Amino acid sequence: MRAFFLAASACALCGCETLAYYGQAAGGQLAIAARARPVAEVLENPETSAQLKDRLRAATAIRDYAVRALGLPDGGAYRSYAALGRDYALWNVVAAPEFSLEPALSCFPVAGCVAYRGYFDREDALRHAAARRAAGYDVLVYGVPAYSTLGWFDDPLLSTFIGDADTELARLLFHELAHRVAYVQDDTTFNESFAVAVEREGLRRWLRDAGREGDAARVAGARARRAEFERVIEEARARLRALYAQKLDVEDMRREKHAALAPLGPWLARLRGFEGAEANNALVAAYATYTDKVPAFERLLAEAGGDLPRFYARVAGLARMPRAERDAALR
Repeated sequence: MRAFFLAASACALCGCETLAYYGQAAGGQLAIAARARPVAEVLENPETSAQLKDRLRAATAIRDYAVRALGLPDGGAYRSYAALGRDYALWNVVAAPEFSLEPALSCFPVAGCVAYRGYFDREDALRHAAARRAAGYDVLVYGVPAYSTLGWFDDPLLSTFIGDADTELARLLFHELAHRVAYVQDDTTFNESFAVAVEREGLRRWLRDAGREGDAARVAGARARRAEFERVIEEARARLRALYAQKLDVEDMRREKHAALAPLGPWLARLRGFEGAEANNALVAAYATYTDKVPAFERLLAEAGGDLPRFYARVAGLARMPRAERDAALR
């Protein structure tokens, strides 16, 4: 409730467009918190299925590894479990102008400006998406199985991802815990690229330390497929950048845009959470936030000799820099 009233006060001060969004955000978070039960309690409950108990034990072991071996802070995160009764924890909406790859930003207290809006109810997400689409934007709506509250709350394990395979569960937990190491207001690409770099390195080390050679081979195959998708989406982005810099007739621009985005269509059906999504500017913009600076962070880790505490300290230093200096340092 404290978080809700902080948001409401800030909303009144800055003149944001509606209090309803903050209400659903606070209500959604409080609903998850109300459902959360300590993992130990769930494990002791005779009505808990053997399968769920197995997944909770696996998640607990992964979280403990993240803290012990990767130096990630958990606080009270992932020590409880919440069954949500839906496929995703929330749905993100990304919007970008028809002829631009710059996503429309939404600015909030605490989190700052981000390139998406998150909704705990899918219908709310679809209504917002429809409004943005009617205003002429390209729109992407995608399901999110997990998210981080950046230490404001003790994030629970959720039914939306607890059933995932161990490798996916590890990747997700490493990613979300990384957000507790460094988070920069108004720089979604920095935050997500850093978390992706941590999840990749964390997964590599976890597989090695656990002696899971078979899983490592499968992860390598999945990563190769993802790299191919990244290549295709980067080619589309480069082509669109060049296109949008030109002064063409609107219909010619739309025709060229459609041709540039066409190769992405077959990939969308394979991406979890992107069911029904279309290849457009919003998709390209959203994906870039998770990939653009990953190579830079991986180089930073290499320069630190693979020492994660040194790497985290370097990243924390970057996070304190003004945006222009930070971007220049990463380049």
